[in-house]
Amino acid sequence: MRVRTRLLTAPLAAAGLLIGAASASAASGQVVKDTVAITVTPDGTLQVKETVVYEGSAPARTLIRRKHLDERQDRRFDVGGVQGGTLKNQGDNAVLQVAGGGGTGRRTAQLSYTVKGAITTLRNGEQLTWTAAGGWHVPAAQTRVTVESSAVVQNLNCFAGEPESTVGCTQFFTNHTHTLADFRQEDLQPGDYMTVMIGYPPGTTKGRPIVEQRHTVATAFTVNGVTGGTLLGLLGLLLSGVALLYVTRGRDARIVNKKAAEGDHAPLDSTGFAPPDGVRPGQIGTLIDEQADVVDVTATIIDLAVRGYILIEELSRETYGRLDWQLRRMERPAGDLLPYERILYDALFTGRDVVQLSELGGTFADQLAAVRKALYEDVVRQGWFARRPDSERTRWTTIGMVLAGLGVVGTILLAVYTNLALVGLAVIIAGAALAVGGQYMPAKTSRGATVLAHTLGFRAHLFRGELPDAPAGHRVALFSHYLPYAVVFDVVQRWAQTVADVGAGNDGPSDNLYWYEGPAEWDLSNFAESMRTFTLATSGAISASRQFRSLS
Repeated sequence: MRVRTRLLTAPLAAAGLLIGAASASAASGQVVKDTVAITVTPDGTLQVKETVVYEGSAPARTLIRRKHLDERQDRRFDVGGVQGGTLKNQGDNAVLQVAGGGGTGRRTAQLSYTVKGAITTLRNGEQLTWTAAGGWHVPAAQTRVTVESSAVVQNLNCFAGEPESTVGCTQFFTNHTHTLADFRQEDLQPGDYMTVMIGYPPGTTKGRPIVEQRHTVATAFTVNGVTGGTLLGLLGLLLSGVALLYVTRGRDARIVNKKAAEGDHAPLDSTGFAPPDGVRPGQIGTLIDEQADVVDVTATIIDLAVRGYILIEELSRETYGRLDWQLRRMERPAGDLLPYERILYDALFTGRDVVQLSELGGTFADQLAAVRKALYEDVVRQGWFARRPDSERTRWTTIGMVLAGLGVVGTILLAVYTNLALVGLAVIIAGAALAVGGQYMPAKTSRGATVLAHTLGFRAHLFRGELPDAPAGHRVALFSHYLPYAVVFDVVQRWAQTVADVGAGNDGPSDNLYWYEGPAEWDLSNFAESMRTFTLATSGAISASRQFRSLS
């Protein structure tokens, strides 16, 4: 029994497969005959009337609406005016669905539509190239394409199979007047096409191929009228910005070259020490490099000591276990202190009369931020800058960074959706140029440039180390006033040694200065090294405040 069952199972299974295959074929159907009649109009448009005889479900065919010409260009065929069916674009193709339902027996459908972009202008004539038939999703038994025009056909060809096939069609010929081209093909498989090619005399139509740029990463950065104009405009703006910087910075350089000699002399007048234009050490750094640095604050502390507001006391290393100093408040009215000096002075001694230098680290954040603000406001109040240098730098740098960020986002979006990505790239460049150029934006006024010239002349005098004539008994005070400026100009060692030499002579005591005192074992021979170490230690203590590390 088991053997018989097995023997009967195989024939029944085979029969089931055959019945299933037949049912599937009947369900999908086929195109029995496809007749395509094309008329070429004077403007190059193809007027198409198509008669489709089919079995089974209403068939659909895929039309090729875009072909790649090269890496950057596509050729487009526009199909429109569809009647008797529906057309749905799908990327480079379009699906033409015949209207109607399915059923048994044969049915006939009439389609009509237009095609633009199938005519190519050649040197010796015109050529019509179009996948006129095929592309059905089911087999097509017989296919015929006729193309009629007012001109005589000069040559013709036809290919069947895949879109790029070079296999000739079953038949192709012209009528007796050579104005009708006739193409025929048997048994097109699903996805196979008939591509017809017909040559006509020059001037047959006004048709032109529709060529469009393919959107790729390469084409996204194409130079065209818009992007080229934008880049030229950007170049003009950059050159204008460079010219503006040249005018403003060049003016400073010209004034410095012309007036620097006016400050290159001993800073003395009938009242005693008189720096050029009354510039104080703390102002010099902001005037020269437009930034309030730690060294400017260190020089200001020394200047306050020289002017009698602070006494600097070097502590004994043996007593305190390390090298340290203490700053002592002196009883003197603070009426001639500038706002930034007063803020610094109060920050040092609020609630106390004595403070060790080592105690300053990490405790000055808020106060030193106020010193920074006051110092920038001071150079504006003096008329050396029209606006605060730090605010001017920050404003332009921020604008540049925001613009560059918008340029990055814009470049990505333009590259994805358009061929104008160079516009976004231009915005990035403009933003980067603003961010970099913003560091040079704070321009001095003419007065500020003149004061800078005098200050640089004074620096040249300090560098030479010339000792002016001064009355006996006043030389220590005079050269002590030099020291804060020497700190800013980085020649403190030389002038500290000068002060020590003068103090050790007949002009003063040999163990201390009126504003600087050392421990018991100390004398003025140690002053130059003590001054160098003190400036480094003070800068380090101030720098310990994270917010004031660069003061920029």
